[in-house]
Amino acid sequence: MADTDEDRMRDCARFAEQNDAFRKKQAGGGQGKWVWTQAVDAEGMDFVLTCIAAVAAYEDFTEENDPFGTHEMGFMEVSGKKVWWKIDLYDRAYKGGSPHPKSLADTRRVLTILFPSDY
Repeated sequence: MADTDEDRMRDCARFAEQNDAFRKKQAGGGQGKWVWTQAVDAEGMDFVLTCIAAVAAYEDFTEENDPFGTHEMGFMEVSGKKVWWKIDLYDRAYKGGSPHPKSLADTRRVLTILFPSDY
């Protein structure tokens, strides 16, 4: 039986809640890690820490930049530089996609901070 629109909307809302909790390092966000590109790292640790704080505080989700409402990617400016962040869902060994992305037990999140030129 195919998922209904209501089921898909409920799943997207659940992913948004989990992604937000992960970004904000709160309960309900599951396990995972934060990484950033070499270009972001080259800006120095103060810049990286400022990016991390900005990602955790990010709330600028719109229908245009988050059409499915999952809160998995964001676009912002940090210290005058355009910065993106993206959350991907992996299996517990970080070898591939999560077989059960709605399950916090089976899913590991990886949040990547990058510059648009890194994409």
